[in-house]
Amino acid sequence: MTEPRAITPKKALKIRKRVKDRKPSFVRPESWRYVRIKESWRSPKGLDHKMRIEYRGWPAAVKVGYRGPRVARGLHPSGLKEVLIHNPEELKKVDPATQAARIAHTVGKRKRAKILTEAKKKKIRILNLREIKEAVEEEKQPSEEREEESLKEEEAKEETKEAEPEEEQEKTKKRKRREQKQ
Repeated sequence: MTEPRAITPKKALKIRKRVKDRKPSFVRPESWRYVRIKESWRSPKGLDHKMRIEYRGWPAAVKVGYRGPRVARGLHPSGLKEVLIHNPEELKKVDPATQAARIAHTVGKRKRAKILTEAKKKKIRILNLREIKEAVEEEKQPSEEREEESLKEEEAKEETKEAEPEEEQEKTKKRKRREQKQ
């Protein structure tokens, strides 16, 4: 007996697409008849139900034969297997040739930026890529430089306040009070 040939993921995706194109849209029996019955699939259970008995002219019922190839199950349309990532350490387990990373929705901006920089270094594809510009720029700058910049900005603000005459400062205070009342 001959052994079955291994199917490549790309070929399996083509087969999955072909099967999906030929698959009918399965609707709940009698949903076209009554408004109160939604189209979400339910299996027909009646003794004399025409769909269960597979009468000609009635819609097709769900069967295991419509299932796609085993190799293609769980694959992203790119042909890579999805791996859920929560922190940068989990990227070490990802194989860039066969797997792609998806960052979990609970991950915040800072950790997401770290994951993105690590993924770029290791050339790992990220499926839900949404780059955070501020966070990536902050990662590039050391923390000391950021502190110095913030101190300079505060000093500049104080100098501009001192340069304004006192009357103008009072006018601005009055305007702010009026705006708050309205």
